[in-house]
Amino acid sequence: MTRRQIHLAAHFPGVNNTTVWTDPTAGSQIDFSSFESFARNAERGKFDYIFLAEGLRLREHRGRIHDLDVLGRPNTLAILASLAAITEHIGLVGTLSTTFNEPYELARQLGTLDHLSEGRAGWNAVTSSDSFHGGNFRRGGYLDHADRYTRANEFAAIAKKLWSSWESDAIVADAAAGEFLRAGSVASVRHESRLFDIDALFDVPAAPQGRPVVVQAGDSSDGRDFAAEHADVIFSGHTEFDDAQQFYRDITARLHTRGRSEDSLKILPAASFVIGDTAEEAAERSREIALAQVRPETAITYLEQVWNRDFSGYDADGPLPDVDPDTGPETGNGYANRHAAVRARISELRGVAEAEGLSIRDVVIRLTAKHTFVGTADFVASEIDRYVQERATDGFTVVGHLTPHGLDEFTEKVVPLLQERGTYRTEYPDGSTLRDLLAVDAVPAGSLSAATH
Repeated sequence: MTRRQIHLAAHFPGVNNTTVWTDPTAGSQIDFSSFESFARNAERGKFDYIFLAEGLRLREHRGRIHDLDVLGRPNTLAILASLAAITEHIGLVGTLSTTFNEPYELARQLGTLDHLSEGRAGWNAVTSSDSFHGGNFRRGGYLDHADRYTRANEFAAIAKKLWSSWESDAIVADAAAGEFLRAGSVASVRHESRLFDIDALFDVPAAPQGRPVVVQAGDSSDGRDFAAEHADVIFSGHTEFDDAQQFYRDITARLHTRGRSEDSLKILPAASFVIGDTAEEAAERSREIALAQVRPETAITYLEQVWNRDFSGYDADGPLPDVDPDTGPETGNGYANRHAAVRARISELRGVAEAEGLSIRDVVIRLTAKHTFVGTADFVASEIDRYVQERATDGFTVVGHLTPHGLDEFTEKVVPLLQERGTYRTEYPDGSTLRDLLAVDAVPAGSLSAATH
C-alpha cells in the first residue's frame, strides 16, 4: 500500500504568549534578518510553506500592553514579498482579515505576490468581529458577529472570481513590442449585495498557480463550512489523536457534500515539539520551556481576562480563585450567552485543576502551552507519521518557541527521519508551485469564470 506523504508548514513565532522572549538566543520579531533566517531554515527542511500570523492591534489588559503578543510586527505582505526574493521553492502564506480588507485590493496584492514568487503565494483568510480590533479602522467595530462568515464567504468568492477573470493566454500591454491586451481577454466581475457593491475589471494577469492557495483557521460550524467551500488548507487546533481523527472525518464529509475529494484540502494543525536524547530529558525540557512561556504574571493575566476581575493579589502557584466572574450588566443584547460562555469556561478550568490538583500557572500551561510532541527525535517523527498514515491529519504546522531559531532542531533532527521513512520529500520538484507542493486541486488559469452575483 502506498504510504501517504507528510506535509509541513513552518509557523513564524511571535503572535502568542508561547514565544520565549527571555531566552538569551531570542531574536527580533521586526528585523528582516529574523525572517530571512527562519525562511532559509524552513526551505532547507523542504517545508511546504512559511506561515505568518498577524495581530491587527497590540493586546491590552487593564490599560497596559502585555506579553500575550509581540510588541510590533511589520506588514505581512511586505515581509512575504521580501522573502520571495531570497527563497526559491517554499510557499509564502500570510494571515489577512476578510473584515478589515477589501476584496479587490487584497486579491490584487496576493495576485502580485503570486507573480513575484512564481506561484508560491497563499492567504490565511480570517474573520474579525470585535470593536477592539475595529478601533484601528475607519469602519470601527460595526460588523455584527453573525455577519463574520457572511462577509468572509462573499469576500472569498469575489477574490476567486477576480483571480479567474483573465484568459491564460491574454497578452499584457507591451508598447515597445507593439503588443496590447486583446479585447474580451478579461471578464467583468459584478457583485452586489448588502455588504459589497463591486463592478471591476481586474488588473493583475492570471496567477502562475491559477489562484493563490487559501488557508482557513476557524473552527466553528460556519468556519468549517467556509473551509469546505473555499479553502485548500485548514490550520486547525485539533492535535489530540482521537479528536484530530474526528475533525478530519467531519471536514471530509463537508467536502463530499460540495463535490470535492478528500485530497482537495489538507489539514495541518498547529503543533509544538520538545526533543531530548531520552524521553525523560525531553519531559524535563518541556517543563522548563512551559514555565518560561507562562510566567506568573502571564498566568494571572489569563485568569483576569476570563473572570474580568483583579487577581493581582493571588499567587500564580496557588489554587484557582473561588469567586464568581464579572460578566457585565445583566441586561442588554447577548448577556445570557456571554454569561453562559464565561461560566462554561470557568467550569472547564476548574475541572482541569481539580482532576490533577493543578495550580493557576499549571492550568494555564495545560491550556495554552502544552507541547504536542515531547520525546526523542525518533518518537516525534514516528508520531507525525502515525497521524498522517491513520488520517488524523495531513501533516502539521510546526510552531517553535524561539524567534527565529525555533525550527532549527526540528529541521536537523526530525526531518531526516521522516525522509528515511519515505513519507517526506528529499528535494523540491523543479518548477513547483505551492499547489504542487501541497498536492491540492489545480486551478485552471484564466477560466473567465467571473460572473454577476
